[in-house]
Amino acid sequence: MLYLYYMKINFSRFFTAFLAIFLYSCALAQVTVVKQDGEKIYLDTSELNRNVSVGETFKIITGQEKLTNPKTGKDLGYIYHYSAEGKIIEVQPLYAVGRLSEQGQYTAGQEAVISPLPQTAVSAPDIQTQDAAAAQKTLVSNRKIKTYPVIQHEIISAVKADLSAFPGDEIAALDTKGHLFLYTEENNTLRMLAETKLPAGKTPLTLSALDLMKSGRPQLFVTMYDPRKQKISTLVLDVVDHEFKELDSLPYFVKELGCGENKKLYAQKPFTSGVKGGDARELIYEKNRFRVGETVFDTRGNWLTGLNWYPIQTKEKNNFLYTADTGKLRLKLDNGKYAEAPSLFATAPNRVKYKQDIISFFPSVQAYGPAGRATLAAVQNMTRLGILSESFGSYKSSKIHFLTYENGTLDVRESVELDGFLYDTNCTAHGILAPQVLSGGQTVLTEIYR
Repeated sequence: MLYLYYMKINFSRFFTAFLAIFLYSCALAQVTVVKQDGEKIYLDTSELNRNVSVGETFKIITGQEKLTNPKTGKDLGYIYHYSAEGKIIEVQPLYAVGRLSEQGQYTAGQEAVISPLPQTAVSAPDIQTQDAAAAQKTLVSNRKIKTYPVIQHEIISAVKADLSAFPGDEIAALDTKGHLFLYTEENNTLRMLAETKLPAGKTPLTLSALDLMKSGRPQLFVTMYDPRKQKISTLVLDVVDHEFKELDSLPYFVKELGCGENKKLYAQKPFTSGVKGGDARELIYEKNRFRVGETVFDTRGNWLTGLNWYPIQTKEKNNFLYTADTGKLRLKLDNGKYAEAPSLFATAPNRVKYKQDIISFFPSVQAYGPAGRATLAAVQNMTRLGILSESFGSYKSSKIHFLTYENGTLDVRESVELDGFLYDTNCTAHGILAPQVLSGGQTVLTEIYR
């Protein structure tokens, strides 16, 4: 009996190892090269039975050699020769774009092999033991990602919605210089439909979109800061005949919270106590005007970016979630206590000077999914020097961490690594829209599917 017991254990271990190797080998995807454009290689992924992700590696098959046993004449298969390894940099519904580390000439019809990202635990030797335990459960994400063509502007916030009379969704994007753009996706490019400039001297903070007027198309809400008057306000715009039309100006900091049908707009009165924001109230449209409603929650002085108000713990009521100055993501529980995530999140490129203080507007924390079983998406920007308090203007890359609340803790379950840093994120109908700012000042809009 004891022998059979150990045989079962060994067989179980063998089967588990075999299954892991088998699944990994199945994930090696053979695809066809359809186009080369300089260092970019376009690969047909339409026939694959899995999603390809940005960051996966690939090699092009450059030749093959038949292998035969010289004594027996037995056919042993083929030896394959490959190009230098490349990396997937863009994923579209039917194809992926890769960049090779060494340039060569390849032709349409050649085969390539895409290797999946390793599904191993992320090590964290340089963080505290408690954070390391959480990191050990964190897996590299294999979520489907869509990458849009590069925008030659430094985008701080972007939304995707049906904003014009054209069929399908458009993208509105706000840059650091106060330009607001409207794009439509066309032939693998973003074609500009409209552009406007914020009033002179205003610093853009964030962009939201929601149809409060029930007009059939969302209105745009551009929150900005006036350093001369030291005031925050929000401009309300509509898109009419390829032009931005101003509808109103509100004396509030406005930001969308939630996703999909649960998305709402909240407004808070700025600078109620020095550099802090006030309580948040739902923004509504009633009797032909925008105003704040009765629904209110205490932001504890935090600004509407970097927080959320969502039924995370239970279905019965919303929980307050915010990014603390220390970097921890905190969830206020129904019993008044707090659950915390590791110190990863309080990195904020978007800052303004108010009197003698510097205000950091943390990137938005998205919350979505079933009430009581919500998923959170929070941003971690990495600095060049690795010093949080003195790193303004020196960000290099970022991650979006997906977290859940379980057993009294906020656990990071998976992470998506990005090439650029993020000012802010917004929720689309299908995912999280993240404008990655690259080192040259350009922006790559990335939609990470929920």
